Formats: sequence, C-alpha cells, structure tokens
Amino acid sequence: MKDEFITSVGVWGQRHYDYLKKHSPTVINVMRMRGTLLPYLQSVDDQANEMFSQLVKQFAEKEGVTEELKCRDQMAWVCAMNNIRDRANEIILNEVIFV
Repeated sequence: MKDEFITSVGVWGQRHYDYLKKHSPTVINVMRMRGTLLPYLQSVDDQANEMFSQLVKQFAEKEGVTEELKCRDQMAWVCAMNNIRDRANEIILNEVIFV
C-alpha cells in the first residue's frame, strides 16, 4: 500500500511511522484498517513538537542562553542553541519516536 498520506504528517510523525514500519508492520496494518493511523501519527507529531519546544526553552533558561547573549556573542549563542536542540532531539527520539 502506498504511503502518500504521510506527507500530511510532520517530521516527528514521519519518523515514528518509519520506525513502526520497520519494527511493527502489523500495528500499521491494523491501524490502517481501523482508520486510526493518520490521527495517531498527527498526535505523535503534535506531542513531539510540544515537547521539543518545552525542552529547548527549559534548557536555554537553565543554561543562561538569552537574547542578551545573542546580541553580545552570536556565535556562542548559535553553538549553545545547536547543542540544546541536539539534546532535545535525542530525548524526543528516545522517549516518543522509538517506542
């Protein structure tokens, strides 16, 4: 079965779908038959996006990565934010996507 609908799901939902397709194809087939696959993937995507935003905000506050730093030293701010986003990404992959 073609997976054309997957383009309407965000990146996190697509990653979870790829994981399920590889590790639990039966789950995908059952959800397709029930018509719950697309809403489920959209829900996972929404949950992951919200979690990502919260984690980035919390890490930035905790580590003092502020707009002031951005004005004062842009490269330090970019490096710190990239590090924060990478860590948040790993947390979401391990706790939401690959489960």
